[in-house]
Amino acid sequence: MVEGGIPLKHKQDCDVKDERLPNGCGSKDLELGNLGTQKDLTKFSSDAEKSSDKADFERAIELTRYGKFHYLLLAVCGFVSTSEEMDVISMSFILPSAQCDLNLSTESKGWLNSIIFIGMMAGAYTWGSVADSLGRKKVLIASSFMNAICIVASSFSQSYELFMLFRFLNGAALGGSGPVIWSYFAEFQPKSKRGSMLSFMAAFWTLGNLFVAGLAWLIIPHQELGYRNQYFVYNSWRIFLLICAVPSFIVAVLLFFLPESPKFLLSQGRSEEAIAIFKHIYHINTGNDAEDYPVKHLIYEEEELTVEEKAKIANRGKYANMIVDIIDNSKQLFVSPILRYTIISITINFTFHIGYYGLMMWFPELFNRFDKYPGDSASVCEVTDYSIKMGLETNKCNPEISSSVFMESLITVAAALPSNIIAVLGMDRLGRKFFLVFSTVSSGLCSASMYFVYTKTHNLIVSAVFSSVISCGNAALDCLITEIFPTNLRATGIAISMVAARLGGVIGNIVIATLLDTYCPAPTFIVAGLLIGGGLLCLFLPNTTREPLS
Repeated sequence: MVEGGIPLKHKQDCDVKDERLPNGCGSKDLELGNLGTQKDLTKFSSDAEKSSDKADFERAIELTRYGKFHYLLLAVCGFVSTSEEMDVISMSFILPSAQCDLNLSTESKGWLNSIIFIGMMAGAYTWGSVADSLGRKKVLIASSFMNAICIVASSFSQSYELFMLFRFLNGAALGGSGPVIWSYFAEFQPKSKRGSMLSFMAAFWTLGNLFVAGLAWLIIPHQELGYRNQYFVYNSWRIFLLICAVPSFIVAVLLFFLPESPKFLLSQGRSEEAIAIFKHIYHINTGNDAEDYPVKHLIYEEEELTVEEKAKIANRGKYANMIVDIIDNSKQLFVSPILRYTIISITINFTFHIGYYGLMMWFPELFNRFDKYPGDSASVCEVTDYSIKMGLETNKCNPEISSSVFMESLITVAAALPSNIIAVLGMDRLGRKFFLVFSTVSSGLCSASMYFVYTKTHNLIVSAVFSSVISCGNAALDCLITEIFPTNLRATGIAISMVAARLGGVIGNIVIATLLDTYCPAPTFIVAGLLIGGGLLCLFLPNTTREPLS
């Protein structure tokens, strides 16, 4: 008998198990038969009521429902990705026109394509680490403003050296928005929709490609635009570059109106702020009063700090704590079990982006070379040899570019739209690994087949298919890399992966620029091998499809 409880009589005519006999026992006995005592019943009811307002992060984000806020978030974060891709890919459209103003050779074009990636390598780790310490939103706003200012400054640059400097700073700013925007967006998504929504955001890269290709087609061929005198030139490609800065200014302002990531706040122990954001999201999505949001307490498992550790943190300043966090986060990425994820993500990003940027940024240049070739049939290598020969013989720079070059570029990037739609619809059904393996193998085969094209039309078809299939892989890779790292290391982990991606962009552009003019067959087969080999490495990563964020 439990002290203070109501004794239960063990009667043969009273059975309170699963079978209820007619007139077998009283109602009071029936109520208490499985709970033991009235005190236990009261305790059970109290615990149930208390636990009903508690939830972990995944349950909390689900209870906000899915609605207006998430679609607004998608629009703003997608616009950040659009502006980033516009800034990166814009150089490929500038090169044929800027070669006269900046006195560019094929080698210097390769370095000009690469300098933005060198800047992104420098900025990615720094910004990503700061975002894991100070927050996602602040970093995104600061990097977007810096990015816009650097683009404007580069459009006014009159020398190759000054232009390179501002493109480097432009890349350093983009290094912040790239890794952080994926962490920020993913941390607002419930697990059931995260894959499709991250794929949806990846589609904004294609929109950026389309927008920049269309803008280049409308502006750059018009050589009469702009202002010129003997000291200063501001022509059509510079105006094009200036307009490309506008989206970065817009997203910097829009980000002011979005909240900080609640997942980040929770990882910092700021649960009250996280709940306030959940209430705000719930209010926007449902139209109900924010106080009707059912969760009052967030469950979060974290290591309990000792008194000495808490005192040490309190004694350090804000920026000293930030530096300690950055160093500690970096160390954790290279310690088991995270070490395996870090190495694989670095390798995949490196090989994938050698192919993605190594070829994508040279397509307009190849289209321009095909356009100026006098014959109807020629391989990529024959067209390249002719371009080099004519440049040496005439020693004259021709800044004029046929509008068909921009049209072909527009068709190439537009080919990625159907793939983006397929990725959005299938990412949470077929999984990240399926899309990544399919994409890298297919795009690798496309790269190898470029050696065998013999007409301008064939070149356009292969380029369009390459753009289409690699777009699927880009979405899958972004999803996978965003999800494998835990919250406190996510932005830093993505940033280090992005450093490898930008290094791939640098090497891809420099190697292709060098080998294209010296040993033409090599680039396409090197890219093919790297894409296929790197993509298959994803099979060694855990399945993150429809899984909670760690």
